[in-house]
Amino acid sequence: MVITQEQIDYCMECGVCTGSCPISRMMSNFSPRQMIKRTLMDRDETVLHCHELWSCLTCARCSVRCPAAIDFPEFVRQHREGARKEGNLPQLAHHGTLQAIAALQARNIKQRRTEWAVDAGRFASSGDIFFFIGCAPYFEVVLKPGVGSGEVPRSVLKLLNRMGIEPVISNDERCCGHDALWSGDEEMFRRLNRWNLEVIRGSGAKTVLFSCPEGYTVFKQHMPKVFGELPFEVLHVTEFLARELPGAGITFKPYQENGSGGVTYQDPCRLGRQAGIFDPPRELIGLVPEIPFVEMPRNRENSACCGTTAWMECSSCSKALQLERLQEAQDAGAGTIITACPKCRIHLTCAEQNTEYSLHITDIYAFLLKQME
Repeated sequence: MVITQEQIDYCMECGVCTGSCPISRMMSNFSPRQMIKRTLMDRDETVLHCHELWSCLTCARCSVRCPAAIDFPEFVRQHREGARKEGNLPQLAHHGTLQAIAALQARNIKQRRTEWAVDAGRFASSGDIFFFIGCAPYFEVVLKPGVGSGEVPRSVLKLLNRMGIEPVISNDERCCGHDALWSGDEEMFRRLNRWNLEVIRGSGAKTVLFSCPEGYTVFKQHMPKVFGELPFEVLHVTEFLARELPGAGITFKPYQENGSGGVTYQDPCRLGRQAGIFDPPRELIGLVPEIPFVEMPRNRENSACCGTTAWMECSSCSKALQLERLQEAQDAGAGTIITACPKCRIHLTCAEQNTEYSLHITDIYAFLLKQME
């Protein structure tokens, strides 16, 4: 979608966007309504030069409530392209290491991207189902021990193997370009995915599975706009498992609480509000007998963001939002938070360290694998 001047002309200045925004609650100078108003007044250059443009989480809480249906995250994304050209750049997390890794992948470096899989399970070089790994193995290398999300691809591969599926995984896969796209570098996004499309086509895959919501929404929503209709089906792993797992002859052990409290689910912004996938993860959790599932007050369309996006602008504001979410889970009676997004798990786990919280934050695939008979 391209946000045109005509579309933002429909802005009613009702303030629902600003009132819904988690950043606006923490930063008094941040207002989606004011950004649109400045643009409407032909003062677009002030938006391009304001640093607040980079503070937006693009979580879409504003746009799903907007009575004029203005896609504010897309408005932000387009203006970030202009801001980058003007020299207005974001503050990068982890000293820009993860952005540097993506940039190297765009240069077609030789990778050892599947090394983790040698001892994790069985996979193929061609076939009907392609498992798009994403950058989870790199997160594990860069982040503190226990914070990274390397268990995600391992767990997915083991789950698929238990179902009799040996997916294609490839050393030639590249970053999906999500972070480049949302930080105003569409050219890098295009370079990465021209390569990814050729790799997937070469595998003969008819279905591509994504464990990362960001990769999923890139291929589901953004790639067709740039490259046209894709020659394969795009599914999030939770969609695929919710469809196929109940008939796969796999049983689950009854859940043992061990006094730690109930289990709750963190809706990732990209998977939930932006892709509309709310039920499949909950259906999968519900396959576990006797599970004490509880919902946090803010769930589904109203779910709270994990506080950081695209590895940038990780600040005290982000930390406050993350701690608020942990408190919400604890108040709901949960001892375990399950999420279907590697970054949600990373950010909430990082925030919990050195605090009084004792929540177990786990990935849905690792959780299901542990509960299997």
